[in-house]
Amino acid sequence: MKYYSTNGKAPIADLQKAVVKGLAEDRGLYMPEHINKLPKEFFDNIEKMSFQEIAYTVASAFFGEDVDPDALHDIVYDTLSFDCPVVQVKDNIYTLELFHGPTLAFKDVGARFMARLLRYFTSDSRQPRDTRDTRNTRDTSINVLVATSGDTGSAVANGFLGVEGIHVYVLYPKGKVSPIQECQFTTLGKNITAIEVDGVFDDCQALVKSAFMDAELNQHMKLTSANSINVARFLPQAFYYFNAYARMKENVKMQKCKNVKIEELVMCVPSGNFGNICAALFGHEMGLPIKRFIAANNANDIFYKYLQTGKYEPKPSKQTLANAMDVGDPSNFARIYDLYGKSHQRISSLISGATYTDEQIRETMRGCYEDTKYILDPHGACGYQALADGLKDGEVGVFCETAHPAKFKEKVDEILGIDVEIPERLQNFMKGQKQSVPMSKEFADFKQYLMKQ
Repeated sequence: MKYYSTNGKAPIADLQKAVVKGLAEDRGLYMPEHINKLPKEFFDNIEKMSFQEIAYTVASAFFGEDVDPDALHDIVYDTLSFDCPVVQVKDNIYTLELFHGPTLAFKDVGARFMARLLRYFTSDSRQPRDTRDTRNTRDTSINVLVATSGDTGSAVANGFLGVEGIHVYVLYPKGKVSPIQECQFTTLGKNITAIEVDGVFDDCQALVKSAFMDAELNQHMKLTSANSINVARFLPQAFYYFNAYARMKENVKMQKCKNVKIEELVMCVPSGNFGNICAALFGHEMGLPIKRFIAANNANDIFYKYLQTGKYEPKPSKQTLANAMDVGDPSNFARIYDLYGKSHQRISSLISGATYTDEQIRETMRGCYEDTKYILDPHGACGYQALADGLKDGEVGVFCETAHPAKFKEKVDEILGIDVEIPERLQNFMKGQKQSVPMSKEFADFKQYLMKQ
């Protein structure tokens, strides 16, 4: 499989280069030259397969030409040491719970897969001669830069924690992630460095992209990204959409869903940087029979407005209750735009949008809890409400619950008037000592810091 840049001005890359570099030389995002369709037999029998079996089949179609089958099997099964179950919330609305991994967020899947794939590609025996460097250990290590609006930082930091030859720098906006989220990547130490940027998420993302484009910095150290701009981060997220389809097909066959046809399945994705829904759309291109998709936004409604007008107009992000979706210029829009031939008609015929204010998010969380006792986090609330508002007669919807509500305990407790129990895994993070490096949003300051490392 070869990969090209969405900007069309960079050399074609193989998977190893796409993963190790992260971003193409022209600042574009890597895209596979073709997307392999999965056979009809796979979908005919998918409900009989385990999550890991499904994911390995999908991974083989994505990466099988470039990764040894046994190694890929180990990477997939080691990544998915936890489940992503589908749970009924109300009537014809179900949730895909993506918070059962180590950091209780959907990004555990992509981060763990990428850490293992990067380790596979950077092991001494696999490195091409022209990428080897025998000067010293620091020169040969890979430096992972990741911008986070919340959950990415913790998932990537914990996915890469202790991995030899890889150092991770997590850039996050000061005062704009939840205290528990912050604990998950600022207390680890070892090969993880947290950088507290005086700005918003888009500033953090701009610093990462600028670092990749700086020749002097790239001469000084080997850089890659673990944001969803990296193909090894966003593509594995397709695994759980195939699993969601399998579990819903199982529910329909067992008549747990009444008066529902699997052909009427709608998938709703709370969306910020659009890596998650982009992975779902790649799955759809592989043959995953989802009828249509809904991208649920908070007040950062850039994609929603694009769907209405055909014009993509980035703007500074707004701070909201659903902070992980506070993105004013979603990187992965470029992939969606490219995937559908830059056609607004094709995009808007498959994907609809929804956007919610903080007050609407609060009302949804309260209403869902009163009606069902199901506790939504602010991001999942956008997905739930988009289905409640947008499902048509005969359709059944699945929305992503992207993080455990305890990760936003202060907000959830206040809105619902309850005391959300903090899982032991989260409690352990909170016992650590915060270690972070203060940083301005100016690239010159960030570059100067990295040049000293």
